[in-house]
Amino acid sequence: MFLAIDIGNTNITLGVFEGESVGTCLRFATDRRKTADEYGLVMLDAFRRAGIAAEDISGIAIASVSPMLTPLFREICRNYLRCDPFVVDGATATGIRCMYDDPQQVGADRIVDAAAAYKLYGGPACVIDFGTATTFDAVSAAGEYLGGAIVPGIVTASDALFQHAARLSKVDLRAPRRAIGRNITQSLQSGILYGYVGLVEGMIARFRVELGADMKTIATGGLSQIIAGETKEITVLAPWLMLEGLRIIYEMNFPK
Repeated sequence: MFLAIDIGNTNITLGVFEGESVGTCLRFATDRRKTADEYGLVMLDAFRRAGIAAEDISGIAIASVSPMLTPLFREICRNYLRCDPFVVDGATATGIRCMYDDPQQVGADRIVDAAAAYKLYGGPACVIDFGTATTFDAVSAAGEYLGGAIVPGIVTASDALFQHAARLSKVDLRAPRRAIGRNITQSLQSGILYGYVGLVEGMIARFRVELGADMKTIATGGLSQIIAGETKEITVLAPWLMLEGLRIIYEMNFPK
């Protein structure tokens, strides 16, 4: 079995593969206060409940946007899974050429998403990852990572609103019946969801001008399904794209 670990700012996602298919996906909250032992025990318990034997895992790849947690998970993999993990960084062979001014400034998550999108769907493509930040990444028809755009994620932005507006309270992130809200809850749901959909559609239109009319739009991340349900501009919904990318990059660097 192969284990893909995506260490994000909000969540840590694990994907266990048997062959090329991800069989089990597990997600838990990112907590920088936890020790390696605490994370290790949580991971082993999650594996046990999912019917996964830790000793069957023979390969691990990690993509991380948390420099603090990366060495912690190296330790966890070695101590609890008896396997030395492969950590993707700016120097990793990914199958795509990075055209960023300074490749070391690109987050591993963005490169992994781009590599997976190109391998699975081809280019040109705009990859949108809905997480703590929402990232828009451009991949050319020739398999080049061209760069992209970063905006606050929908939850990050709405949380900031609730923190700074004393009379506004959190609402469920779902589509109201109409854009014109008739009460504060509907107004917030309309503004947050439909406003964000408008942002996404606007960015897609700008990327299409630069990448061409045949650009594919691939959505991934925890909130991708909610946004994709409200727009026709997303052509591919791939919620586990990051995990697929880690498997692809690992097999590229460690061919059987």
